[in-house]
Amino acid sequence: MKLLFCSSEIVPFAKTGGLADVAGALPVALKKQGVDVIVAMPKYKAVDESKFQLKKINENVYTSIIAGDIPVYFIENKHLFDREGLYGDSKGDYKDNFDRFNFYCKKTIELLKEIDFKPDIIHCNDWQTGLIPTYLKTIYKDDDFYRGIKTVFTIHNLAYQGVFEKNEFPKLGLSWDLFDVNGLEFYGKLSFLKAGLEFADLINTVSPTYSQEIQTKEFGCGLEGVLIKRKDMLFGVINGLDYKLWDPAQDNLIFEKYTSEDLRGKLKNKIELQKFCGLSENKDAVVLGFVGRLAEQKGIDLIAGTIKDIDKLKIQLVVLGTGDMKYHKLMEKAAKKFTKNVSVHLKFDNTLAHRIYAGSDMFLMPSRYEPCGLGQMISFKYGTIPIVRKTGGLADTVVDAVAYNSDGNGFVFENCKSKDFFKAVKSAVTYYRDTGRWQKLMKRVMSYDFSWDESARKYLEIYKKC
Repeated sequence: MKLLFCSSEIVPFAKTGGLADVAGALPVALKKQGVDVIVAMPKYKAVDESKFQLKKINENVYTSIIAGDIPVYFIENKHLFDREGLYGDSKGDYKDNFDRFNFYCKKTIELLKEIDFKPDIIHCNDWQTGLIPTYLKTIYKDDDFYRGIKTVFTIHNLAYQGVFEKNEFPKLGLSWDLFDVNGLEFYGKLSFLKAGLEFADLINTVSPTYSQEIQTKEFGCGLEGVLIKRKDMLFGVINGLDYKLWDPAQDNLIFEKYTSEDLRGKLKNKIELQKFCGLSENKDAVVLGFVGRLAEQKGIDLIAGTIKDIDKLKIQLVVLGTGDMKYHKLMEKAAKKFTKNVSVHLKFDNTLAHRIYAGSDMFLMPSRYEPCGLGQMISFKYGTIPIVRKTGGLADTVVDAVAYNSDGNGFVFENCKSKDFFKAVKSAVTYYRDTGRWQKLMKRVMSYDFSWDESARKYLEIYKKC
């Protein structure tokens, strides 16, 4: 099987979020399964030509490799992509994102002819690639080279839709007949994401539960009708985890390495994290960790609403991340008021993230919605037990330890209320006090395997359905 994997960001070249991690790891896992895979992304200013040994192969295309032998093609346009941010800056999204990703989609399709690579499948990811399935079934449908190519479109987060004004539509070179409810039209505007949903041969999301949730009004973001219409070709596959990056037995960023057979290093990481964060060094104190965006989606308001109660129980909280300014202010205020038990770091810091996973007893993910979530998978590997809301990929991977005992692996609540979240925290703390039971729980979750190999096998099954 031949595959073109399209993504607007890819590790290690450029990253703003989890999409880049997926795009950097899944093609490698697919290659191991025997797939002949190439990758295409825009050539941003952030892509270091020297560091990644880029080679220019024509006017608009550079190439490099990942994992030693997988070709990555970079679509160049200095006017559109040679700027600091990938999608925007401190003022917001770039005003010409329509032009930027329209150019990327067209040039990526044309690239295939230029390098004489005809894939069986083009795997598109999120709204930035949504026009690729559309163009294949319209502008390029009568070209023999492109005939028979199938498309898979993955939704990583339905809330990000690439919506633009109607007056941009003529730039696509498509018939106005496609600007309707069964095409690109979305409440009087046009949506790149909807284009992908309407024209791809198959759609998938990054967890089975999320694929069901987005067919409801609560989670459908206005597109539930389209998704219900296409439900027979809508699937869910849990993302994988790169254990070369996330494994306490070989993690050089944490204070001390450890394994499930020898957990003494886990305690060392806890004490050192407390020391680093200015918290009291107490091996018996429960440490809660949060790493992520400070946004309503992530349930940061539920955490903010319980900090006073957390402090009363002498539980320590370490928060790392950036996001909405109102939550920055809330967290800063809490850190100043509860200095003994709350430590807040408003930044992106990969080293500290690793240390929080290793040094915390429990990891907080009280998300309102979570398409997949990697935090709970990472925390499992580090023996840090997740406390989550039952939604999306969290519902697919975390089972309540109180309700299901030996089958449990975390602590789960359902309602988006601070009192329900705090009830789950208290349940976790009670469970933690039973040392023998907690040790068994830690060792069990550290044995889980969420590697990309299994996810790649499931993607292969999906490709065959096209």
